[in-house]
Amino acid sequence: MSFRWALRRLSSDTRFHGVLPQGYLRLFSASSYTFPGPRSSEIPSCLPHGSKDPLDPFSLVADELSAVANKLRSMVIAEVPKLASAAEYFFKMGVEGKRFRPTVLLLMASALNMPIPGSAIDSVDHNVSKDLRSRQQCIAEITEMIHVASLLHDDVLDDADTRRGIGSLNFVMGNKISVLAGDFLLSRACVALASLKNTEVVTLLATVVEHLVTGETMQMTTTSDQRCSMEYYLQKTYYKTASLISNSCKAIALLAGQTAEVSKLAYDYGRNLGLAFQLIDDVLDFTGTSASLGKGSLSDIHHGIITAPILFAMEEFPQLRDVVDRGFDDTSNVDLALDYLGKSQGIQRTKELASQHAQQAAAAIYDLPKSDDEDVLISRRALVDLTHRVITRTK
Repeated sequence: MSFRWALRRLSSDTRFHGVLPQGYLRLFSASSYTFPGPRSSEIPSCLPHGSKDPLDPFSLVADELSAVANKLRSMVIAEVPKLASAAEYFFKMGVEGKRFRPTVLLLMASALNMPIPGSAIDSVDHNVSKDLRSRQQCIAEITEMIHVASLLHDDVLDDADTRRGIGSLNFVMGNKISVLAGDFLLSRACVALASLKNTEVVTLLATVVEHLVTGETMQMTTTSDQRCSMEYYLQKTYYKTASLISNSCKAIALLAGQTAEVSKLAYDYGRNLGLAFQLIDDVLDFTGTSASLGKGSLSDIHHGIITAPILFAMEEFPQLRDVVDRGFDDTSNVDLALDYLGKSQGIQRTKELASQHAQQAAAAIYDLPKSDDEDVLISRRALVDLTHRVITRTK
């Protein structure tokens, strides 16, 4: 069975369209299935892949990212000074982060900038094209506001004291104002979403907010069996991390009037990229920037959150389940879990699973309709490049 044929079979399976299905682990467990990347002969000519020139995906959309950042700062202005200060906390210059999600969405907009099959209009009017790009930029802004709102709420739930190298908002201004600031950002996102006047896009991103709440609730209310289930972990990860970027990518395609097939490919790219991103996050929580174990923050395990590395280690060492069930309030249990993890292939298998998802994300870009437009090709190459960056990052 070829790589591309397998992907098409998965794409046609409706169980994969919103949540991760039962049996997901049996399909993609790094221990039971090796998912090869596409061979060079399988990469269509519509995507340049032989160039050795360095490519920085972020620089390709730098001007637009700057415009999006400025727009975001103007959108979070509030009448009450303290709320305004809280709402703009992570939108100020210097602490606004890498803007990973807006970068993906702007590149996706360019990657899908191609004629619509069956359209009665052969050439799009410049003003219409400009309006479409503005609406797609609005998706990038909405997505970033939803993302930052989720961070503010997560930091309260996790009692975090830092975020992006500075004091977290709840640490600086208190839990109540942090929760209200997150709610304010969500309300501003809803207003911007309504302005698009596209019911399908509104439904998509409203569902994302539902998924964020569902995922966080799943994390807070797990039974012992659920905490030790890889399928439960992956579904929760989709809700908490991958749903936002996957549905936002699909929204970009829908606004462009693309077909259901192309919209699904955009969704598949975002879903697999989001899952790969979180899997590497889970690795880095243990390893940090060091190859040796225990140099990361160990934030998840200290909060009693069981992630892929521990779950894979548990498959090799079933006795680790007893340690997990005892909890990690006792530091000796943390040390014991790390000892089992160090003897296992948990870290490596998590990296392999992340790599599989990154390859699936790249495959979605390979399967987009052929284009000869240079900007489209460069943007697609940048999206593929991002899949590599996600799984090779060290922070």
